[in-house]
Amino acid sequence: MPIQTIDAATLKSWLEKGEAALIDVREPGEHAASSIPGAKLLPLSGISRQALSEFAGKKLVIHCQAGKRGGTACEKLLAEDPALEIYNLEGGIAAWIAAGNAVKTSGKCFLPLDRQVQLTVGLGLLLSVLLGYTIASGFFLLCAVFGAGLTFAGLTGHCGLAKLLAKAPWNTGCTTASASCCAGK
Repeated sequence: MPIQTIDAATLKSWLEKGEAALIDVREPGEHAASSIPGAKLLPLSGISRQALSEFAGKKLVIHCQAGKRGGTACEKLLAEDPALEIYNLEGGIAAWIAAGNAVKTSGKCFLPLDRQVQLTVGLGLLLSVLLGYTIASGFFLLCAVFGAGLTFAGLTGHCGLAKLLAKAPWNTGCTTASASCCAGK
């Protein structure tokens, strides 16, 4: 069964009528950076049918930053219980913001987890090449390590670096909302 999607206008209507429960599957730091009022944080890594029991009788709407992780969460939940009435917010919170809907923010900037991974890998590759040319050729082996990690992540969908970065203090210690760099701030 294909994953059902909804747009921001439909979600807004459902939320106003109390018909839906909104689940944010981003990481805690991303949720703290910008969140849709009323969304409950349940990171993708911990989402399960059992974790959603408090929302019985409501349509479940999943959202992330742009829709990909939301789709993955829907697939995971439907594999556990094909009878779930579950929807993925098309375009994620970015589409919600683009539609002019409100988000909770405090004005601080947060770099989304996927961009933190890209930045870390890019800097690691650049540094290993520079060190390989200037210090010792053995540093070129670090390029192979980064390449192997990216290949594994691409093949399996599991990125160890993303999981590691998600546990970093700047991604877990957020207690107030702030605006995401991706949200146009």
